[in-house]
Amino acid sequence: MPDIPMMWLFLTTAFLVCETLNAGEFLNLEDEENPEVWMNTSEIITYNGYPSEEYEVTTEDGYILAINRIPYGRAQAGRTGPRPVVYLQHALFADNTYWLENYANGSLGFLLADAGYDVWMGNSRGNTWSRRHKTLSVNEEKFWAFSFDEMAKYDLPRIIDFIVNKTGQEKLYFVGHSLGTTIGFVAFSTMPELAQRIKMNFALSPVISFKYPTSIFTSFFLLPKSIIKLIFGTKGFLLEDKVKRPAMKICSNKLLRSICSEFMSLWAGFNKKNMNMVCIIIINFIFPLIHTHLLYCLYRSSEFRAYDWGSEAENIKRYNQSCPPLYDVTSMKVPTAIWAGGHDVLITPQDVARTLPQITDLRYFKLFPDWNHFDFVWGLDAPQRLYRKIIGLMQEYL
Repeated sequence: MPDIPMMWLFLTTAFLVCETLNAGEFLNLEDEENPEVWMNTSEIITYNGYPSEEYEVTTEDGYILAINRIPYGRAQAGRTGPRPVVYLQHALFADNTYWLENYANGSLGFLLADAGYDVWMGNSRGNTWSRRHKTLSVNEEKFWAFSFDEMAKYDLPRIIDFIVNKTGQEKLYFVGHSLGTTIGFVAFSTMPELAQRIKMNFALSPVISFKYPTSIFTSFFLLPKSIIKLIFGTKGFLLEDKVKRPAMKICSNKLLRSICSEFMSLWAGFNKKNMNMVCIIIINFIFPLIHTHLLYCLYRSSEFRAYDWGSEAENIKRYNQSCPPLYDVTSMKVPTAIWAGGHDVLITPQDVARTLPQITDLRYFKLFPDWNHFDFVWGLDAPQRLYRKIIGLMQEYL
């Protein structure tokens, strides 16, 4: 029996445990120790003493996206004049709160604001804060018929246009993690006019190649696509607002916390001494099913292509050709810095090695031998080892 159902088995077991155990046995997550747990992005920002702005952006194909802004740091109130702009793009399973969820004074969003940057954070279509459409209902399959292609083609250009118009700054810095890097690579390699607006591209655990993952859960992608659809359906799965409270109850329990830690390590890689368990407890879940099929295609292919919709007719409708087009990342002219983790079992050093030769304007590369996939946003030592360098490079490439 293959080990791909382990994630499903874990979640099912966890929810059964959550339902059967007395609620009083769990840590009260709504106390003052963890007040951010139930807050949205704006509330987290203001709770930490920063100014907060929230906007809605409507894409060309009708998705309504929520984006957040920290216009300046706590110590910079009253300062006048434009600030350099940075945009943060989250990964799969996430929303933009995870740029703010590391320990106090250790989150990239807040550190950038304190360093004098105008910080913007997007939410990809389909996550908790961007699950609206001008005409489609979230209950329709058509609502979920998108992949990273649409995020790169529609979401990112529209958000950047909005930021440029709002701030008056013609250029900005882009920081992406995991799938967030994929969105950037696709957009900047296919839309030169958009690429010209990027001062520097910061790619954390970049996803161009997904050929050599060693996580036990990637065995899931050995299943036929029809079986994947049968198991999980064709809409959103593990949506944050449906599973966050039960998951947090499970992971906050002292007896079960180690199970959550083991699960996350199996998924992302082992580096427990650097794991911020508060972040594991409040992890956001968002799993549009199309991303399952996206990872399936990347895993099965040795090339970086657009999503294969499964039929020549559908591919022709979307791409004007029967086979999904290749993405030529070598055509991207944006200065780029890349970081990778030696214990990352999703985006392994072997996959990063396949990616690096495709980056024609690579300005910086660093491998952290002990880091896993989540250390880039939740690692206890991320501010010292990574964020300080990101801010330093931004200052070099003004």
